[in-house]
Amino acid sequence: MKAFFLDRDGIINQERGTYTYQLRDFIILPHVLEVLLGLKNLGFKLIVITNQAGISRGFYTKAQMNTCHDFLQKQAQNIIDDFYYAPIHPEVSKSLSRKPDSLMFERAIAKHDITASASYMIGDKERDLIPARKLGIATIILSETVVSKYADYSVTGISKVMQAIGV
Repeated sequence: MKAFFLDRDGIINQERGTYTYQLRDFIILPHVLEVLLGLKNLGFKLIVITNQAGISRGFYTKAQMNTCHDFLQKQAQNIIDDFYYAPIHPEVSKSLSRKPDSLMFERAIAKHDITASASYMIGDKERDLIPARKLGIATIILSETVVSKYADYSVTGISKVMQAIGV
C-alpha cells in the first residue's frame, strides 16, 4: 500500500502564524481538495501528520482540533484515511511523536500496511520532511522560499504535486 502523508497547517489549511483550532480560522487552501481526490484516485492512502502543541500548552482542546479535522474530512468527501497528531510541546514534555521525530509515521505505516518506499510526504518545513526521509519516504517541500536538503521535490503550490512526482 502506498500513502501520501500531509502536514496540516500551511499545506492543507492556511498557515496563520499561530495555532489554528477554531473552525472560523480553518481555511482550506485552494486546490487542496482536488489534489487530495486526485491522489486518492491514484490509489494513495491519505494520512495527515500534524504537530498540535497548543493542546498540551492549554491553548485549545483535542475536541476543538477534531472539529477542524471533521470539517476537513467532510469537505474532502471522507477520503482522508487517518489523522495523526502530536499534542505535546517541548516546554511541557518530550515526545517521539512530535515532528521531527518519526513515531506518528511509524504508527501509520504499521496500522495501514504502508510501503514507505512507495510513499510521499509533503510539508512546508524541514521538520516535516526529516522523519519521512529517515523512514525512506520521498519528500516534497511546498514553499516559494524554503530550500531544503531533505526535499526530493520542491513545489510552489499543491496543484503542482502530481506533476512533480510524475503522475
